[in-house]
Amino acid sequence: MNLRAFLAIIVCRCVKLAARILHRGGTAMPGRFAVKVCPDLPAILAKDVHIIMVTGTNGKTTTSRIVEQGLLDAGADCFANRSGANLLSGVTTLLVENSTLFGKAKHDCAVIECDEAAFRTVAPLVQPEVILVTNLFRDQLDRYGEITHTLTSIRDGILGVPGATVCLNADCSLTASLRDDIPNRCLFYGLGEALGGGKAPAISDASHCIRCKAEYQYKYRTYGHLGYFVCPECGYHRPDTDVTVTRLLGRDADSSTVEIETAELTRTVRINLPAEYNIYNAAGAATALMAFGMDAEAALKCAENFQCGFGRMEKFTLNGTDLRMILVKNPAGCNQVIEYLNGLEGEFLPVFLLNDNPADSTDISWIWDADYEKFAEHFSGEVVVSGIRADDMALRLKYAGVPADAIAVERDFDELIRRVTEQDRPVFLIPTYTAMLDLRGRLAHLCGTREFWE
Repeated sequence: MNLRAFLAIIVCRCVKLAARILHRGGTAMPGRFAVKVCPDLPAILAKDVHIIMVTGTNGKTTTSRIVEQGLLDAGADCFANRSGANLLSGVTTLLVENSTLFGKAKHDCAVIECDEAAFRTVAPLVQPEVILVTNLFRDQLDRYGEITHTLTSIRDGILGVPGATVCLNADCSLTASLRDDIPNRCLFYGLGEALGGGKAPAISDASHCIRCKAEYQYKYRTYGHLGYFVCPECGYHRPDTDVTVTRLLGRDADSSTVEIETAELTRTVRINLPAEYNIYNAAGAATALMAFGMDAEAALKCAENFQCGFGRMEKFTLNGTDLRMILVKNPAGCNQVIEYLNGLEGEFLPVFLLNDNPADSTDISWIWDADYEKFAEHFSGEVVVSGIRADDMALRLKYAGVPADAIAVERDFDELIRRVTEQDRPVFLIPTYTAMLDLRGRLAHLCGTREFWE
């Protein structure tokens, strides 16, 4: 290791120490300073680490947590960026934390969640052995631009790691198309016909063929543009899968039980989280673990034991009230949360929190593409809104059909916590990213839960 890298590690650790003294997370800023001192520091620190990298629009954090749990269950010596700091700066901080002062890796392997826009830079630097791409949906247009730009970024990143095994969501026509342009070995996962039944969305992120621009036809849909797609003109279609969820055997407010089939075996799996998108996350995680060398039995079992990532179906209990926090950040993910809420039995209090900070997206027009009308059709009762753009959220719900006198605006988060913890029914908190960080920090303090960086 050269002197510049050594100095960068010192700088990173000093900045991190200062951040912790000030009770800040210190997950990204230390790495930002470090790469200014030594731009190739991530490559130096990652060279002896076996890495699984997860990217895509939705599901990165949850999928990464399932993969990490699988490695831990197998006795692997691994680390991961649980804090969600997934840009180059955050990944650099993570690598410094898990290296000695002289740059020697402390652990054998790692699970690294990577932002899809940063992937083209990070992946070639750290050279992962397995890359998992969850899906591609329209997300934060002010930051990512059109969805094809995100696809190009991911493709460029994979091309910088030609030796990696790439795991792709077969049901996403955009993600699956990556195999056309990369030399890598590819594995596919997806949901079978028995889990179809989703309706065509009013606004689709991939309604037309990426090759010839003809409109796709579907043998079945799951949600959004995901499903068994077929182009009637050029023949591009959903590829065959290596890992397939063949049946839904049961679901409740906390889990889904499915049957998953691989070339080696078919197994019943109880996924320790509800909602259809988490079925995809579990299947993707199992595929990545198999690509990493784990046997199918152990890879499929991992979804039963993991703890959810912060803010992703995370559960708190405060003063006897059950609170579940579900992050939303784009129309596709929001629609899946609405589908989950509509399937719940019994009374509950929904709380929608909308911020427009840069990490959320300063453009909140996406809320008009989310299907809050479906929520209004199924739900009758009080709804609370909060966050910087609480009034916009209240207006959206009013136009969706929620009566104005049923919508309560609560801007103060401390008062919001007092209000929701007085409930004698479950509460579902549906925040955007920075609202989630703020609210979760307060709840973590009150419940004695770890901070997000711990």
